[in-house]
Amino acid sequence: MRQLAADRSRERISIGDLFQTMGDRAISALMLIFALPNAFPTPPGTSALLGAPLVFLAAQLTFGLKPWLPRAIADRSVLREDFESIVVRIHRWLAWAERMLKPRLAIFAEPPAENFAGLACLLLSIVLVLPVPLGNILPAITISVFAFGIMGRDGLFALIGFIMTAVSLVIAGGVIYSLVKAGVYLVMQWFA
Repeated sequence: MRQLAADRSRERISIGDLFQTMGDRAISALMLIFALPNAFPTPPGTSALLGAPLVFLAAQLTFGLKPWLPRAIADRSVLREDFESIVVRIHRWLAWAERMLKPRLAIFAEPPAENFAGLACLLLSIVLVLPVPLGNILPAITISVFAFGIMGRDGLFALIGFIMTAVSLVIAGGVIYSLVKAGVYLVMQWFA
C-alpha cells in the first residue's frame, strides 16, 4: 500500500488498483479497509455504505470464489494524496498488527475454516448494514480480526474472530430484539 501511495505517476488510486496490488490477499485486505472505519463511532449511514461491499467480499470468501469486484466498486477512487495520507495514518496500526501475526494454528486460517470465517463475516456484514445504533463497532472489529488472521495466515487471530463472532451476534441480536420489541410496544400503545 505504501508503494501504491508513493507512486507519483498516478493521480487517483482506485479500489481496483488496491485489489490488483494485494493479489491473493485482496479479499481480506479490502475487508479490513471497509471494516476498520466502522470500528469507531461514525456518522449515521456510514456503516451501511461501507457494509455493502463487505457483504459482497464476505460472500466470495464464504464460497471460496476467485476475488472479483463489480466495476461500480472497482472504479471508485480517491486522490493519490488523500490515499497517501490515509496510509500514513494507519501505517503504525498495520505495522503493529503485522508484528503480532505469525503463521500458527493453520487449521483455523485455511479452507475450510477460512470459508466458515467468510460466513461469519457475511453475517456480521449484514448486521453492519442494519441501522442499529452503535451496533457496528463490535462486528467491525470482529471482521477486522478475521481479515488480519486470513492475511497473515494466523489461526490464532481467526480463532479469536470466531469467539468474537458469537459475542457480536448475541449482543446484536439482543439489541435488535429490544428495538423490535420497543417498536411493537409503541405501535400497540398508539393504536390502543
